[in-house]
Amino acid sequence: MRREWRIIPHDGLRVENLAKTASLPPVVAQLLVSRGIYDSEAAERFLDTKLKGLRDPQELPGISQATEVLVQAINNRLPIVIYGDYDCDGMTGTAILVNGLRLLNADVSYYVPNRLEDGYGLNEDAIRRLAERGKRLIVSVDCGITSVSHAELCKELDVQLVITDHHTIGDQLPDADAIVHPRLPGSSYPFGELCGAGVAFKLAWSICQHQCGGKKVSDSLRRYLMQSLALAAIGTVADVVPLLDENRILVEHGIRMLKEEPVPGLAELMRITKLDQASRLDTESISFTLAPRLNAAGRLGQAQLAIELLTIEAGDRATQLADYIHQLNVQRDSLQRSVYLAANKQAKEEFDIDNDAAFVLAGVGWHQGVIGVVAGRLAEKYAKPVIVISLDASGKPEAVGSGRVGGTNINLYDALSECEERLVRFGGHAAAAGITILENQLEGFREDFCEAVSRQWVEKEVVPQINIDAEATLGQLTLEVVRQMETLAPFGAGNPRPILCCREVELDEPARKMGSGERHLTVKLRQGSKVIRAVAFGAADWCDELNEINSSIEIAYRPVINEFRGYRNVEIHLVDWRRPSESLSEELSVNQKNGG
Repeated sequence: MRREWRIIPHDGLRVENLAKTASLPPVVAQLLVSRGIYDSEAAERFLDTKLKGLRDPQELPGISQATEVLVQAINNRLPIVIYGDYDCDGMTGTAILVNGLRLLNADVSYYVPNRLEDGYGLNEDAIRRLAERGKRLIVSVDCGITSVSHAELCKELDVQLVITDHHTIGDQLPDADAIVHPRLPGSSYPFGELCGAGVAFKLAWSICQHQCGGKKVSDSLRRYLMQSLALAAIGTVADVVPLLDENRILVEHGIRMLKEEPVPGLAELMRITKLDQASRLDTESISFTLAPRLNAAGRLGQAQLAIELLTIEAGDRATQLADYIHQLNVQRDSLQRSVYLAANKQAKEEFDIDNDAAFVLAGVGWHQGVIGVVAGRLAEKYAKPVIVISLDASGKPEAVGSGRVGGTNINLYDALSECEERLVRFGGHAAAAGITILENQLEGFREDFCEAVSRQWVEKEVVPQINIDAEATLGQLTLEVVRQMETLAPFGAGNPRPILCCREVELDEPARKMGSGERHLTVKLRQGSKVIRAVAFGAADWCDELNEINSSIEIAYRPVINEFRGYRNVEIHLVDWRRPSESLSEELSVNQKNGG
């Protein structure tokens, strides 16, 4: 399904006023206005990413009580276990607390459930095993906020429980010894979008302050906290929380520390991936290189090795772990590609690509660790909700599935609620969810789910869109202009890299496939006398269609600065393209009349 291009109206007077009052280049002012930032004070808050902008950790709801519990446990040498989640956010948050507590001479270990065997969050069997091993305090990271029964079990076993989380809070809070959460009921913390690693960082910071008797910490603890910023940045980017407010600061300085002084295991992983040779790092360095490798360990049931990598001292073991996790990612990539190809083939053969409201795809033995990613890729590709289900290869009746909505405003959770009688269980939120289903219910569920989504398409008048900041010719993309755009970084959720569009673009050379498995596309484009290289990641299927076109095209793209062997030039990442259409001309003319 082709997305509708929505070009954000250009308010010339607001742009001119912001550029003047905030002393900003016009292109930066225009991009800020398109993000709803209209005055110089708001622009300064957005662009200022100084560390002093991080709020005092004591302001975070529940942190004082959690700090007291942990400090007492440290001083009394109680065995503490950090119980983390198996995704990148949970693993980095776990590593932050483990590294800090070790530095403070705590009796600390870590536990992470096996994604394939234990499932998400606190696990009663695991809690019992930890208690049997003498653990007296469990600290959850990136999970636990809905674990009411697990908190009761901890009380029965005389094990203290501190919950640190950022997920949606249920109707009842667990009866824990302390809960740290940015949106805790009754609190007024001004920024509720910290990820699990961000919450863990704030708790670590609070403990360090307490142990040093004030706001200023010792040199060794300050070095630890600065290194922890890199871990918090990885968790923040990987968990796709909005890169606004404190998250911008964590990521900006975390990326700098990633370049300057990463923890030993990350340094080894960066060496293997050659990030250590990059002249600069950015959010893409995390989302395309580091996070996938750490997540691969979790997806393949080896999350404990990723945490070991993030907490180990320099040496042969760090090198071996980094190499092993790198190879796990190769394995994960192969599994993911295999499932993607099979699921995409099924979508094309069994569904009406353009007209069906959603896809429910299922295959025997599809690896549970990658079905969520595959669902996400297909949902983005086809701009509609997709659920990918792994049928058990041994014939067990229960199957596990994962769903994504692909950037539409379809509410996945609501659609699943309408099919509840078809499911063993389900959970998640509007954009992502997991299900367990009996195989004999699959066909009925497929029909019910597609009908539920279809009603939302009609009722909400949902139209998949690409929000475009402005029209800009290829000739306008000078290094200086793109450098000015980069001042809005770090880019990510809530602050996407700017998307521009232009018309009357032609292929200067035929498009060709590239990359591992020829999944990506590269092409040289020409507009007038300007020729520029374009890359489209994961869009190799555009190749033949582009090469068959004999006329000009319209493109939506993100401009980037490419650095290679010290040479910097502008290239573009294709977001979408289409044949010349009246709709774009009409959209542009309307925007121009509105002040563009």
